[in-house]
Amino acid sequence: MDPIRIAIVGVGKIARDQHIPAINGNANFSLAATVSPHHRGPEGTPHFASLEELIESGPAVDAVALCTPPQVRYDLAALALAKGMHVFLEKPPGATLAEVAALESRAEKVGVTLFASWHSRFAAGVAPARAWLAERTVKSAKIIWREDVRVWHPGQAWIWEPGGLGVFDPGINALSIATHILPRPFFLRSATLEIPANRAAPIAADIEFRDTAGATIHMDLDWRQTGPQSWDIVVETDAGTLKLSNGGAVLTLPTGTEHNEDMEYPGLYARFANLIRGGRSDADIAPLRLVADAFLRGHRQTVEAFHD
Repeated sequence: MDPIRIAIVGVGKIARDQHIPAINGNANFSLAATVSPHHRGPEGTPHFASLEELIESGPAVDAVALCTPPQVRYDLAALALAKGMHVFLEKPPGATLAEVAALESRAEKVGVTLFASWHSRFAAGVAPARAWLAERTVKSAKIIWREDVRVWHPGQAWIWEPGGLGVFDPGINALSIATHILPRPFFLRSATLEIPANRAAPIAADIEFRDTAGATIHMDLDWRQTGPQSWDIVVETDAGTLKLSNGGAVLTLPTGTEHNEDMEYPGLYARFANLIRGGRSDADIAPLRLVADAFLRGHRQTVEAFHD
């Protein structure tokens, strides 16, 4: 079959570090163009300042990968869908739940694929963790996701604005794993969001969830971590403790630790190709719904102003 001609919209760090190599490594795709008003893509790849410009005067494109901040993604996705393009949404898939629902409805009417991607679900330890937990009884779980925002998001003002999610931008990765591996649905019980006096989004959060059988899930998010970073999920079961560390890359079971090669973005693009070839969409909003609940029901606590 001919490769799927794909354009990347938004040529920032995540596009350069992850999307472009994954596309180049997948024979199902060919990188047809890049779109950004600020940054060019790889040398020799047609580049356009806007998606409108690509549509009007660029090469034919079958799909787009939207790597922009979530606040501007809806209009881009709606335009692409209206032109019959398949759409890959970076995480989080939108600034609101209603946006994603509207896009899913549009994709279904047009007959193209909408893919709400959750890259952390493709980390090396996640699939075996899901399989192991499916045969156990979960007693409790802890999520510790602490990192230094100055290291990972320097100068990125959009993450502090409404719709940018603040500390939930990385934290939603943990929720994408937890909603995938835990065998029972879970929901918010309480949340405290720490918001800097000069920002609109939280820098830290302390959250309690409970699953449908009563097991508690505690989440600790913080963007003020220095030194070693923490991206861990620990699950207590009737058969012992499971731990996913390094963002899901390393799985430790009672029998020992497993180290497997991480293939997050190659896995995402393999999934996207399969969805397109099969005429299906995947717009799971479970992680975003939990974040929305935290904002809706969470107690907001103002803390000292943050300066990047």
